Amino acid sequence: MEAPTHVPVLLEEATDLLTGNRGRIYVDCTLGGGGHAKRILEKNPSARLIGIDQDEEVLELAKENLREFADRVSIYRANFADLDLVLREEGVEKVDGFLFDLGVSMFQLRSERGFSFQIDAPLDMRMNRDQSLTAYRVVNEYPQRELERIFREFGEERFSSRIARAIVDFRKKKPIETTGELVDLILSAIPGRFRHGRIHPATRVFQALRIEVNRELDNLEVALEKTVDRLNPGGRLVVISFHSLEDRIVKNFFRRHRGEFRILTKKPLTPSEEEIRRNPASRSAKLRAGEKL
Repeated sequence: MEAPTHVPVLLEEATDLLTGNRGRIYVDCTLGGGGHAKRILEKNPSARLIGIDQDEEVLELAKENLREFADRVSIYRANFADLDLVLREEGVEKVDGFLFDLGVSMFQLRSERGFSFQIDAPLDMRMNRDQSLTAYRVVNEYPQRELERIFREFGEERFSSRIARAIVDFRKKKPIETTGELVDLILSAIPGRFRHGRIHPATRVFQALRIEVNRELDNLEVALEKTVDRLNPGGRLVVISFHSLEDRIVKNFFRRHRGEFRILTKKPLTPSEEEIRRNPASRSAKLRAGEKL
């Protein structure tokens, strides 16, 4: 497929922290198009890399982008919550680093899979196209109270009740089928003075739906816990998050395991003004890292 350009966020910072221990085996748990992975392999010419992603389409791009390193790369289509199964399949017990970049890739945002409110497309939002739960099913089948909870908890949406009620009222007449229809409903549900803020009014609802469809927060909690026993002493864990819910999970993980990790980022690293200027999508990124004791 013709690939939109995806710019890896905090590329040098993340890969410097990850490979600073000069390890032998690293795992990119969110391989995407392979941007971070390529830099890891460039920085450490003796390292092997295991790449994991559940999106079949972006894995094809990663294989192409990492072709020159084919003898040092193993790629798996899997959810990072199953990283232990991937390592078992690879015949590896412990590794020297895990990288998680939790952002939605430009490939996904510009696809016609419903991730972006800026492209009118079917309500899908699945990272893994084989799963049955879609945004269409959530929007058209979930009870009003559950929709309200999702928008409030996963989107931190102040008008969650209004939006959930508007959705339920509308779907009595016909199913909500496209992102465009959902955006119009959201705009109709919120007070007029809040329709022209710093971020688009649909941003938080779309985030909440994507998190629900892909079980993103649950899978992150599971995956982080699985890294603890699979890191060699001196192994690095580097996580780039993009909203407060993810960052809270990462921060609490390191807090729970304070006796097992040395924190490498006393405060989370954020993109420079120059990076934000070049890549506005990076503006909300926060990087936290720790080293296994």
